[in-house]
Amino acid sequence: MTHYQRNIVNHPSVSPPLTLIRNATILSMDENIGNIERGDILISGSTLSAVGENLDDRGARVIDASNMIAMPGMVDSHRHSWEGQLRRINPNATCLDDYSNATHFSFARYYRPGDIYIGNLLTALGAIDAGITTIIDNSHNSRTAAHSDAAVEALLDAGIRALHASGPPVSGDWDRGHWPGNWQRLQEKYFSNNAEGLVSLAVMAQLEPALWAEARRLGLPIVTEFFGDGMASELEALHQQGLLGPDNIFNHCTALPDEGWKILREAGVRVNVCPRSDAHYGIENGMFAIEAAQRHGINPGLSVDNETSYSTDMFMEMRVAFYLQRAMGMHHQHCCGSAQALKTLPAAQLLKAATVDGAACAGLQHKVGSLTPGKQADLILINAADLNLYPSGNAFGTVVHAAERSNIHTVMIGGRIVKQDGKVVGVNSKRLRAAVDESREYLFAAAGYKPDLFAENFLPLGQAN
Repeated sequence: MTHYQRNIVNHPSVSPPLTLIRNATILSMDENIGNIERGDILISGSTLSAVGENLDDRGARVIDASNMIAMPGMVDSHRHSWEGQLRRINPNATCLDDYSNATHFSFARYYRPGDIYIGNLLTALGAIDAGITTIIDNSHNSRTAAHSDAAVEALLDAGIRALHASGPPVSGDWDRGHWPGNWQRLQEKYFSNNAEGLVSLAVMAQLEPALWAEARRLGLPIVTEFFGDGMASELEALHQQGLLGPDNIFNHCTALPDEGWKILREAGVRVNVCPRSDAHYGIENGMFAIEAAQRHGINPGLSVDNETSYSTDMFMEMRVAFYLQRAMGMHHQHCCGSAQALKTLPAAQLLKAATVDGAACAGLQHKVGSLTPGKQADLILINAADLNLYPSGNAFGTVVHAAERSNIHTVMIGGRIVKQDGKVVGVNSKRLRAAVDESREYLFAAAGYKPDLFAENFLPLGQAN
């Protein structure tokens, strides 16, 4: 797959002039518009024109959304998309080393550009299927310029909105000469005349001021894997030197002391948290940091992180977040001598984290995250008449506590329908599966790995059967 075929997806090239979504239950996630029990959404090309009741169709194509919930597309603010073909290879991982052994220190070293392409494409299409219309793609396996190109081209072909954070690999051999110059090359090749495109560029770098300086010279956001207990001691010096700012995006932020949170707040650093991966991999204290973030005035986005152990969907992310908060609050109340449980977020606030706050984390709050006239028409329709959802006693409860990807009837990105009647449109499923299978078989053979569908966990390659 050194040379890969970009003929797996064929989305419509343009949005229809006018579309009217009629009779939906609307969760706008916009405080000024509010929620509407039976409302309409008018879309002009790629843009939301009006949200309200009994709108004039003006000759628009009409979508009957009776018994459906309309809401903004969800935002996954941290995903390692290149790992798509390694889904659930490590279901019972217990630590971050387990994740790294199944990715960076094994298969990642053998990825060809075509493997990066199909991994990113599969992840992006899976996100669309699950109602995620925007992702921050944390791409830390770009071994050559061709690998970087493949990652970007997959996102473009998938039709998803994305912030592509390009970074060098963690282990193995790679073309070290193309970092950090690769960022300017990507910017000039794909993004110099693409200000209104779906995909934009960022960089992925750790606490490395020299690399941050290059990113800032190019005007690119900086994404960092940040673990608060281990890295907090470096924050004060970075802040005193003026090196932290609103262009920083920090993932995880687990176990960060209060002083660290104060610095992030003062500097305007954007944050996302990972309810499942922090618990699944036992990262630091194992608890995602939404309570601490909000206590310090930061509203973080939610993120899936990866699919090597669990599913792609934000519905499960919100549910895990809800129940982890409840469990920790009860533990605090009953085991720590507190008269009151910790304040936990209700369903509506968790949906905000998955939409509005995720958009802000990506720096796209002016474009997406809410159903606000003037923003891009990135939205989903959930069929609340489905057997597992009907009757809908509470719209937020239905979305956060009960909905799943199979209930998503329609997904729209920039006014284009990319999922309709429950199916992602324009995808040649036969070609997609063939490309995924070829990539997996190559990677397994190159790494000397013999897959076992029933193994409890991935074994480091030296221990594999």
